[in-house]
Amino acid sequence: MLVLAAAEAVGARTGLPPAEAQARALPAACAIELIHTYSLVHDDLPAMDNDTLRRGRPTAHVVYGEGLAILSGDALLTEAFGLLAREARGRAASGAGFAGRTLEVIALIAEAAGACGMAGGQALDLQAAGAGASPLDRDGLGRMHAMKTGALLRASGLAGAILAGATDRMVASMEIYGAQVGLAFQIVDDILDVEGASAVLGKTAGKDAAAGKPTYPALYGLAESRRQADACLERALHALAEADLEGQLPAIARWTVARTH
Repeated sequence: MLVLAAAEAVGARTGLPPAEAQARALPAACAIELIHTYSLVHDDLPAMDNDTLRRGRPTAHVVYGEGLAILSGDALLTEAFGLLAREARGRAASGAGFAGRTLEVIALIAEAAGACGMAGGQALDLQAAGAGASPLDRDGLGRMHAMKTGALLRASGLAGAILAGATDRMVASMEIYGAQVGLAFQIVDDILDVEGASAVLGKTAGKDAAAGKPTYPALYGLAESRRQADACLERALHALAEADLEGQLPAIARWTVARTH
């Protein structure tokens, strides 16, 4: 949704029709959703969060076993980049620079999903929750969340913007917007793990505290965590205003902070 919304918002500024903006961004949106889904399958594994509930249903390793869950995640990740590569190859003859933008997006998403982004952030999370580990300070927690969750959401907004032909100013604003929305999402996720109910969340509530994981409520308390999420929202909206980007992007940012699941 964020990829498509970013493409539409940029297209509205550059004169690109909404249908064409969506067509350009849809493969990247699908690729990021494939990566997101793989990350959830692996995140739920016994070696990671050892969770049994996801989106209100038993997790993949519970239903199919650990081996198939691992392989399904591997296949989803691989297919994401296969999809993007096929799209770049299919557009290579267009002569409109689209293939080059797709290659830029491939590199962007790869960095966001890999050791410098989501996978690296998950490694920091596992390390911080390990026996005898030193607790993360405020900077460490912010860095972990920026990598674990923020990187892929940041890449989502940037991917849509780049594919729709964003200017450098628009790209810079989308980078701030995506990073702030990503951090806000993870802060709210931490809050909901404390306050939410499993039936509403669609996943097990209270598991972060039970596992001794570093979270914003554990470090700051609930009231300050909410304040920080609101501050992220304000920075995200300001970044959009700076580049005169609108569409669904402000509503997505507000939903991120106000959501209950």
